[in-house]
Amino acid sequence: MSFDLLSEPIRKFIRDKGWEELRPIQNAAITRILGSDDNYILASRTASGKTEAAFLPILSKVDFNESGVQVLYISPLIALINDQFYRIEELCKNIDVTVTKWHGEASKTFKDRLIKQPNGIILITPESLEAMFVNKPYNVKQLFSNLKYVVIDEIHSFIGTDRGIQLKSILSRLQQVNHKSFSIVGLSATMSEENKFLEVKEFTGNVEKTKILIDRTTKEINALFRYFKNEGNELPLELLKDLYIETKDNKVLIFPNSRGKAEEVAVKLRKISDRVKGHTNYFSHHSSVDREVREYVEYFAKNNNRQNFCISCTSTLELGIDIGTVDAVVQIDATHSIASLIQRVGRSGRKDGEISNLYLYATDKWSLLQSIGCWLLYKEGFIEPPQKNEKPYDILIHQALSITKGHSGIKLTDLINQLIGNSAFKRIELFEIEQILQHLIEVDFLEKLQHEVIIGVEGEKIVNSRDFYSVFKTEENFKVVNAGNKIGEVPFSPQIIEDENILLSAKIWKIKFVDHKAKKIEVIPTKDGKKPMFFGSSGVIHQRIREKMVDVLYSKTDYDFLDQSSCDEIEILRKDFSVFNIKDLHSERPLLSSEKNLQLFTFTGTRINRTIKLVLDISGIKNMLDDANSSFYIQVSKQELISKWSSVSAPLENIDSHISKLLKSNPALLDFSKWGVYLPDDYQVKLIKDKYFDIEQTKEFLAKIKLIENK
Repeated sequence: MSFDLLSEPIRKFIRDKGWEELRPIQNAAITRILGSDDNYILASRTASGKTEAAFLPILSKVDFNESGVQVLYISPLIALINDQFYRIEELCKNIDVTVTKWHGEASKTFKDRLIKQPNGIILITPESLEAMFVNKPYNVKQLFSNLKYVVIDEIHSFIGTDRGIQLKSILSRLQQVNHKSFSIVGLSATMSEENKFLEVKEFTGNVEKTKILIDRTTKEINALFRYFKNEGNELPLELLKDLYIETKDNKVLIFPNSRGKAEEVAVKLRKISDRVKGHTNYFSHHSSVDREVREYVEYFAKNNNRQNFCISCTSTLELGIDIGTVDAVVQIDATHSIASLIQRVGRSGRKDGEISNLYLYATDKWSLLQSIGCWLLYKEGFIEPPQKNEKPYDILIHQALSITKGHSGIKLTDLINQLIGNSAFKRIELFEIEQILQHLIEVDFLEKLQHEVIIGVEGEKIVNSRDFYSVFKTEENFKVVNAGNKIGEVPFSPQIIEDENILLSAKIWKIKFVDHKAKKIEVIPTKDGKKPMFFGSSGVIHQRIREKMVDVLYSKTDYDFLDQSSCDEIEILRKDFSVFNIKDLHSERPLLSSEKNLQLFTFTGTRINRTIKLVLDISGIKNMLDDANSSFYIQVSKQELISKWSSVSAPLENIDSHISKLLKSNPALLDFSKWGVYLPDDYQVKLIKDKYFDIEQTKEFLAKIKLIENK
């Protein structure tokens, strides 16, 4: 039995907690982690005990009397570190192991104590680890040269992202300072099984040595879809009234798809509640709400057993921060991914045997159709595979600067060898690394002194910025302050003027003074206002979701999870699309022809749609893409479109020159990459081709698609 394999202090911890039995993922992890030094990915649903599954065997196995930090826990969120700190500290209470938080907001006293006497467990973000490599390289060696385990929480949130490549690179750099190779344990609630988890295994840097442990126990979910047509910019009052009735007697998380909508929902539900003398516990929780306010909301939710509450939030509460028991989750309009939907659903019914309650409110027909598509794919077990980024040239630049700065100058050959040996860049060729580094020397990001490179004059400005350690772009925000208390922050917009009212932190504020120099907004409470303007791009939708939407349109199935309004709206959509005689849902797509214009419905993924737009533009076919309904408004005659359609994919054979021209006229095309702007021109083109467009899938799509006109 796995319990008997654990050390006595850990067995005592389990007995003291009164656990009757261990969870399936815990039993599996204990046996495997104690039995070998392989890397393991533990995959099981939210609240299934993954943290304990990793730490129970690790704490039993590792000798914490050895010098140096023995276990490194890496998290995507500071809030998750603060949350997990107490859990891990409690696990360690019988074994006298120090647990230290290490991030920008953590205590300097505890950090200094750890540097003087490296031991125990560190909880850290990738950015803080990066900062340590840049600013305290000797400490990295001192702290981690005897490291035994790295635990990566929410590992799925890193895979396929720039931040994930950065972390993969940092792990590779950590292995170089280590006396003996350390093992990696990744924790995940959502993972795609396509390619037999290859991307996940590759993340550890050693595919053969990485094993996947999955608990496929499913959870019963009670889902109900509701439809309220939205005619304006604000949510329909009828939707808000219905939402209030459904949530007033429960503990609820509501996920609108933006920070502005999160504020609108929190404020308007609170107003309804005040009017009918309901509870007052309406909060908003997103990245623009002040950290202390967010922490209070999390504490209130976790420790308030008697009072109901409603938190209107974004992805800040999607990952595993423990906020206790939630009765229901509400999603307003479609999620951009099934992975996100799974994370959000998992927040309710966290106790064994509890049913998760999910309400999906849609405010337009396409959002309703996409929500249904996501839900059906979720029930089929499909999760989007991570986006492949085999040649992350932009992150290579960041890491080259980080390594050079951390060494205070390094032989150019040593820098090249470090990058070649780094598992994050293993598919980037030697000549490509040399060309990129040569470009950095030419633009004075690096300066060459005989055989050595140091950070150049232009590079110093970037490397010495506080913003250097992250590979994602951060907004330039104004602090919002009331009577000396920080409420949050908002980006500057035309809305930020005196006497204008805004919503923030689930309250309404009047702007009294805008200090442009200090980037500060003074506010006072008021009675009515508009949601703040936040900027952000819409999500990238996978083609399988769009294909499932076509299936729904041409199916005769009645779905028992839809309310009457949703059923009616789907029937109207089906009727609209019945004018196309589509026999093969894989290869035929509707072309709506009317007197004034043409509308082509591609029903494919966002990146393929972007690429189709590019080739239509090159072919001289005037068009406008609306990715929300995966369609193109074509501004040429039907005859011209049909005559050019068979050769529309021809430019894909020589697409680099077209992307190069496009980039010159539209530099904002590179906005998805923080570091891509510093690449040589031809590498910028390669990066856009690999990450923004999808050339190969578009070739396949255009080769098979036939246009079917309305009857």
